[in-house]
Formats: sequence, C-alpha cells, structure tokens
Amino acid sequence: MAGGHFGPAGVAKERAGQYQGKVTFSVIIACVVAAVGGSLFGYDIGISGGVTSMDGFLLKFFPGVYEKKQHVHENNYCKYNNQGLSAFTSSLYLAGLVASLVASPVTRIYGRRASIICGGVSFLIGATLNASAINLAMLLLGRIMLGVGIGFGNQAVPVYLSEMAPTHLRGALNMMFQLATTTGIFTANMINYGTQKLEPWGWRLSLGLAAVPAVLMTVGGIVLSETPNSLIERGMQDEGRKVLEKIRGTKNVDAEFEDMVDASELANSIKHPFRNILTKRNRPQLVMAILLPAFQILTGINSILFYAPVLFQSMGFGGNASLYASAVTGGVLCSSTFITIATVDRVGRRFLLISGGIQMIICQVIVSVILRLKFGENQHLSKGFSVLVVVMICLFVLAFGWSWGGLGWTIPSEIFPLETRSAGQGITVTVNLLFTFAIAQSFLSLLCAFKFGIFLFFACWVLVMTIFVYFFLPETKGVPIEEMIFMWRKHWFWKRIVPGNPNDEDGSTELGERVERTTG
Repeated sequence: MAGGHFGPAGVAKERAGQYQGKVTFSVIIACVVAAVGGSLFGYDIGISGGVTSMDGFLLKFFPGVYEKKQHVHENNYCKYNNQGLSAFTSSLYLAGLVASLVASPVTRIYGRRASIICGGVSFLIGATLNASAINLAMLLLGRIMLGVGIGFGNQAVPVYLSEMAPTHLRGALNMMFQLATTTGIFTANMINYGTQKLEPWGWRLSLGLAAVPAVLMTVGGIVLSETPNSLIERGMQDEGRKVLEKIRGTKNVDAEFEDMVDASELANSIKHPFRNILTKRNRPQLVMAILLPAFQILTGINSILFYAPVLFQSMGFGGNASLYASAVTGGVLCSSTFITIATVDRVGRRFLLISGGIQMIICQVIVSVILRLKFGENQHLSKGFSVLVVVMICLFVLAFGWSWGGLGWTIPSEIFPLETRSAGQGITVTVNLLFTFAIAQSFLSLLCAFKFGIFLFFACWVLVMTIFVYFFLPETKGVPIEEMIFMWRKHWFWKRIVPGNPNDEDGSTELGERVERTTG
C-alpha cells in the first residue's frame, strides 16, 4: 500500500487531462447573476467622485470645501484638499476591510451564497441611509454599511466564479466580476452627469440608486446554486456531484469530482486556515494575495476613478465638462473588459498584465509632462492639451481594464487550494481595501503636494509590478483550480520554496519518498 502521509494530502496527482464537460446555460446564468456583486463596487467608485463635486452635496455636508472651490485664483491642485471630504470616500473601504475578515469564515462555513446575500442586504441598508442622510454622521454610517456589503461581496463573488467556471474558460467567466464592476462605474458616471442638473437634491438620487444592484445581488444570492467545491467541503458530496454534473452538462465528472473530494479532505483537516496559509506550501499564494491587490491599487486607477470629476475640474475643465470627461473614461474602462474576456484564456494572464503595464507607464509619463509644462498655479490647460490629457487618461484606463482591472481579482481567486481559499480571498480583499482606503484618504493631499508628479509616482509603481509579474508570476491559464499546487512546484523560483510533498514543510521530499518506498 502507499504510505508516508500522516493526514490528507490534498490533490496528489494531475487529472486535468481527464476533465470533461462544456459551457452550459446554467453555469453562464450563475456567473452572470453572481457577477452583479461587482457592480456594487463599481457603482460606488463611480458615484463618489461625481457626488463630491456637486454643489448641493458640498453645501450641505462640506460648506468649507464649497467656499474653497469658488476661489479660482488659488493653487489649482489644492482646491479639494479636505480630509473630511476624503473621509466620505475612504470610510467605506475601511469598513469593507474589517468586513472582509468576518466574511472569510462565513464564506467557508456557510457557503459562498451566504456571503453574497449578506453583502447585498448590507449594501441596500447603506444606500437607503445615504439617500436620506440629513447630517454627516448619518452619511458616514451609510458609507460604513456600504463598506460591509463590499467586503462580503468582494470576498465571495470572485471565489464563486472561479469555482463554477470550467477550467478552459475560468478566466473569461471570472471577468464577469470585472465587467460588472466597470459597468457599475460607467452607469454611475452617466447617472452623475444627469443628476448634477437636479440641484440641490440630485446627489440623493445618485446615492440612492445604489439600491438597484444591491437588490439584484441579494435576489441572486437566494436563487443561485452553491458551488460544488463548497458543498463537498461542507460534507454534502452527493449534492455537490449533482451540481457539478449540472454545470458541466455531463455525468462524466469523475476526475474533477475526485480532485474536489481530495481537496476537501485536506480542507476539513485544517482547523485554522489563516495559520495554515503561512506554511511553505502556501507561501507563493500568500505573496500573490498581498502584492497583486496592492499593485492593482498602486496603478493609480482608483484615484482617477474616485476623483475624476474633481481631477478634471482641477485641470480647468468646467463642471459639466469634467463629469462628461469622467463618463468617457468610465465607458472606456467598461469596454476594455471585453478585450480581457476575449483574450485571457488564449494569450494568458501574464501577457495581458505586462502589455497593460507598459502602456500605463507611457500614458502616465505623458500626462505628467503635459501638466508640468502647460499647467500650474492660476493657469488652465488649453483646449488642445485638455483633449490630449483626456485621451492619455483614456488610454491608461483602457490598458488597466484589460490587465490589472480584472486579473487583479481573478488570479488570487484561482490560485489557492480549497483549504485556504476563503482565507486567501479574505486577505486579498483586505489588502485591496486597505490600499484603496489609504489612496482614497491621501490622494487629494498627494495631488496638492506632488502636483504633476502624482502621475510619475504611480508610473514608478507600475514599473515595479510589471517587473514582478515577468519574473515571479507563473501562467495560470488552463490549470485546474484544484491542481494549482503543481504549477508552483514547476516555477523556476517558487519550486525552491514549495515542498514536493504536501506534508513535507521543510521543503525536502526525500524523507517522504523514502517512507513511500518503505511502506509501499
């Protein structure tokens, strides 16, 4: 008999070539409905910047900022530098950070659907509070509830999509989350463009319409099937196999089912996922769960999307023109996601990340140079240079959309083994929201201090992350989600760290091999 293991070893051999199945209508519907959770995140990103540039909103909650906005002769870069205004935007992400840590055990113990439902209900409560806010405290409480919704949704939805999708189309179907996010951003920008004409109450409509995706997400969580991975992990193997057969459109799912059972046995033997995630077996996944979401935010994209109207107004665009320009960038981001959907499972993740990084660096440097030479105190950009800045920002957003936009969520959600998947996604969401909070809170101050150099600051980070991807991120295209461990063992760098035997945490497989030969 085979021996040498003191507990479940997880997926012990590669069965990817034996996987059967096709893209079924049920899996597409499940992925589309679940991905609506991304629209919550996107809608808030898009709506916040527009609302914070509306006079009615500023007069009610931030009169000091409104007065400052009227002083056209002060430093253009510092018009909106106010920590209270920044707190309105960033408080949501701090709440989401805390909520994501709670969502991780909920997702593991009660299933992915439970977290999706919790996220939808919390976001609905937050949208109601924000739309009816009569003071700053009520407004911030609503933002906190929105953050709780985003923490749960961002924790569960990417994992749900990765587990439901067939291996050969996992990247494209996982991109439904990013498509929903970018659609939410674009929708929010268009709504802001309309509601800014409804002074002084248009901002209430903008914030209140967040209830629409919240309701869709809640209903979706109720009617969706649970993932087979989650059902098997929680001991419901028969039900898990039925769902697997349904979403794959075939009864011949033995190989994939066996991988899930092996993975669940190891998962159920792990009582402390966050402690287990620190072992050598999970070291590369942990590094990716920390760096990829951090890098995604350090591209500078959220700064542009949060504060696009404010940013464009600072550059001399009129109020209507600034909202229109931000709506255009939102539309570009939304359309760029289709590039990823069409190419991610063909050219792979690495190619998209590297090519997108190069284009983002070029665009940020060009914008910085233009602002340095043609824009300063008491100056406005000429029409020609204003158009060029918008074009460069749109090209930057386009590159982000096909690269870090979706892949910053997709890759972390697909690389963790089942026993640490919820914990790993929890870390990913926590890091993402931590950096989102930090940038949201500090961006207006950084813009005031760095001026044109803010774009060079982010360009340097994009250079760092592009180099990191080239050397340290292996290609996950076509690798079954429960067989990712074999990918790390083949990588030039990570194979030095990841043990060849799951139980061999000192990195040596020699002892395990000797035990196998002795007891075999």
